Amino acid sequence: MYISLRIRLLLIFTLVLTIPFLTLSLLVPEWFGTIMEKKTTEATVEMMDQFSQYSDSLTSQVEDLGKQVLVNPATQEWVRSEENGLSDSDLLYMKNQLKTELSSMMVNNSKSMSVSVYLNDGTGTSQTLPPLREIVWFKEFYDYDQRWMRSHHEWNEDEVNSYLLPLFDLNTMDLSGVIKVNFPTIQLEESLEKVKLGDEGHVSLLDAKGRDVLGGNPDISSDIVKMSLHEMKDHSGRTGVVEVTKGETKHLVFYQKMGVGDWILMSEIKKSDLYAPVHSLQRNLLLISGWIFLLTILISYILSSNIVKPLWKLTESMKLVEKGKFSEAEKGFPAIRTRNDEIGYAVKAFKNTTKTLDQLIKTEYQEKIRRKDAEYKALLLQINPHFLNNTLEVIGGLSAQGENRKVIDVTVHLGRMLSYSLDTERDVVTIREEINYMRRYTEVLKLRHEDALHIQIEEDPALDNVPIIKFVLQPLVENAVKYSFIRNDVASIGISTRKVGDEAVLIVEDNGIGIPGTVIKELAKIDRNENNVLDSRGKSIGLKNVLGRLKLSYGNRFSYSIENKDPGGTRITLIIAMEKEESEE
Repeated sequence: MYISLRIRLLLIFTLVLTIPFLTLSLLVPEWFGTIMEKKTTEATVEMMDQFSQYSDSLTSQVEDLGKQVLVNPATQEWVRSEENGLSDSDLLYMKNQLKTELSSMMVNNSKSMSVSVYLNDGTGTSQTLPPLREIVWFKEFYDYDQRWMRSHHEWNEDEVNSYLLPLFDLNTMDLSGVIKVNFPTIQLEESLEKVKLGDEGHVSLLDAKGRDVLGGNPDISSDIVKMSLHEMKDHSGRTGVVEVTKGETKHLVFYQKMGVGDWILMSEIKKSDLYAPVHSLQRNLLLISGWIFLLTILISYILSSNIVKPLWKLTESMKLVEKGKFSEAEKGFPAIRTRNDEIGYAVKAFKNTTKTLDQLIKTEYQEKIRRKDAEYKALLLQINPHFLNNTLEVIGGLSAQGENRKVIDVTVHLGRMLSYSLDTERDVVTIREEINYMRRYTEVLKLRHEDALHIQIEEDPALDNVPIIKFVLQPLVENAVKYSFIRNDVASIGISTRKVGDEAVLIVEDNGIGIPGTVIKELAKIDRNENNVLDSRGKSIGLKNVLGRLKLSYGNRFSYSIENKDPGGTRITLIIAMEKEESEE
């Protein structure tokens, strides 16, 4: 039996909206109140968890800062200063050094924390106190291990809470004083304000004695706090809720034991205030249910009218698209009254998709060209970091040897090489520019290897203005130098350019160990698959890079040969067939 979409919508709206409201109004008011209580409890616990997570994060940063101060060399030197019998000027210098270290740590901290370090005699980085054993907060820390202090006024700050950490010599483990890390109380107050328990609820952060950690008197009355703490003794869980009675009024108290010292987060509300919205809601549910039933019928009719007809037209157009008749499908698209609903969006999206298909087919060739250019850039980027690292190693080595003049020479060469390398406006240069770049590069190598490296450069003036992509010679020369020193104490490198007919020939040769036949076969794969070089691993990555980029740039106009010379060495020949204009120049 066929049932129209309009009738289905009427049935769905009736089942989903009207019947549930009638059921809630007539049959389960008490159950509804239980649900409200459960939801309120879950929401309260969730807000308390969020505060707990925030406070844990904040106090963890405070503890980490205290530990950083403890292990800081400046702190340890100051701890040992009294034992070393230093002069007053030396002690003052060490104290100022420590204050500088503390200032640096506080500047890098995003929580506005401050740190003071005090020795047992009261000497401190921020102020001088009486001997620590005479101070109340130190006695609580020393006798009862109370590391987290309630809110108080520091001598140069607003209200703060503090974390106390024993100050001791890491070598002898002798207690020498205390590290006091302060953080603004307002950070906890602002986070605590987000914990809400209805309009009439109260929230406080207390210690195990019922005192407000944030200073002043708790928002929750002292009687309720005492009764709640007493009830909590019978609960072993970290979180929970207890019910206490003050006079004739019942109160719900939600609590969570914090991971910080003996702190307890406590939220309190009268049960009558908690359930007041539920009672009011129950009285109005019946009336609302009647109105919802009438509105359901009206809305179902309107929505079905705006959905069924456009969907039918859209379905017909989709059938035409399946047959490849895009122009006919576009004419049959339903008219869109508004684009702010799902049907309007679906029609618009399908119409745009149809147009996009044709555009994608036309632009496929352009995408291939862009991918080829991106691959070329990726290959080029493999060179620059390697070159810069090697050059910096040369500068570092010369500096260590005190060769200041050579450092200046290398720096000048490096600056000009970087200017050439970082010229991103040009990927193609002349052969003369590439040879000039290699002259600077080889000068850097000569400064590094001195008399152990001989480099000869021969260039054909006829190729000076012939264009070529950047960095085709540097990786080859770099490899030639590297492998020549494996078997020889002296490396001999030759670089030459020649014009042979309509071809530009570039040659790099050395007296090294040669290239294994397996590597030469692997390099031949670049001719069959240009993408292999991007995934290359292991040896000869520089040579693979050069061959890959030349293949990408020149295609069939590029060829090469690799020869192992007798008795030793390698000759790599790069051959580029010049265009007619380049050959005439």
